Amino acid sequence: MQYIFVHGLSGWGSYDKRYRQMPYWGMRGGDLMAWLRARGFDCYAASVSPTGSAWDRACELYAQLAGARVDYGRAHSHRCGHERFGRDFSSCPLIPAWNEDTRLVLLGHSFGGATVRLLSELLARGDAGERACADPSPLFLGGLKNRIHSIVALASPMNGTTAYDLFRDPSFDPDAVIVPRWSKALARMMSAGTAPKMDGRAESDYANFDMHIDRAMDLNARIATLPSVFYFSVPCAATVCREDGTHVPKREMEPLFVMRSYQIGAYKGTTVGGLSIDESWRENDGLVNTLSAMSPAGAPSRPLDREDIRPGIWNICPTVDGDHMWLQGGLTRKHDVREFYLDLLKMIENTLS
Repeated sequence: MQYIFVHGLSGWGSYDKRYRQMPYWGMRGGDLMAWLRARGFDCYAASVSPTGSAWDRACELYAQLAGARVDYGRAHSHRCGHERFGRDFSSCPLIPAWNEDTRLVLLGHSFGGATVRLLSELLARGDAGERACADPSPLFLGGLKNRIHSIVALASPMNGTTAYDLFRDPSFDPDAVIVPRWSKALARMMSAGTAPKMDGRAESDYANFDMHIDRAMDLNARIATLPSVFYFSVPCAATVCREDGTHVPKREMEPLFVMRSYQIGAYKGTTVGGLSIDESWRENDGLVNTLSAMSPAGAPSRPLDREDIRPGIWNICPTVDGDHMWLQGGLTRKHDVREFYLDLLKMIENTLS
């Protein structure tokens, strides 16, 4: 099996120069891919658009795996106002071979979870709108579900995150939430790093749009849970619940996330589309609601039972006591995540027996 790791919003992978300076997977603790390969696991770190939509990122990931030129689709590119074709990976594929023997474990951190889930849908069932166009990419033809063994969502906002929706709810005032003064400057820094560069593309073609709860629910309605695929989720939590029901960040949380964590931990309300958000959404990892990282709404799920891991259902791993970047090895607070991933990959390997 080949393990494909896909970064989240504002992330980077092995095609990016930045990865050699600081690997996204492992961060300050060293390249996790190299460490896992040395232990017999065939691991690769993909590079997809830091701010692009789940669709664009899925198309880019497919091109890297198949060793092809990125094809965003005739219908999609026309609708969203950008070029149909992107980078050509035919001379530098991510994996050695793309054929009937390919078996992929797709691991996505944060918005990487939406990326790998949508890729699985396109590989399995394709896209009718793109098939109706002339000369569609093989990705949009479907019929490749057997190439996916497992999907792992790591701290992924599978139902969106209130980190975006709380700013669009007139019943909630984010500025009224009391936060440490120093955290405001850091929050502005983080927001600047994740804001997409408006280049004429449709607003709907960015990750920030896809992570709104209403849009995430639309994606969930489209993406099937495939009966032959093993699904795992790893939620994170780094808050404590106050007596009044709000959640506040633990001291160990990355400073960049503190202000947003306070706001997520205080929010309840209604999305633009009319979905009710109650107190169960308040627990968070600094950026993603813990509840949202457990399983997609409407999909079958259950707590992980290592003695009885089944395909076609989301196996929810125990919640990690850590913030949103714990799974990457930390930004300013170093975490050794090597044994965590070694255990995770061994568990997935055992499903082959």
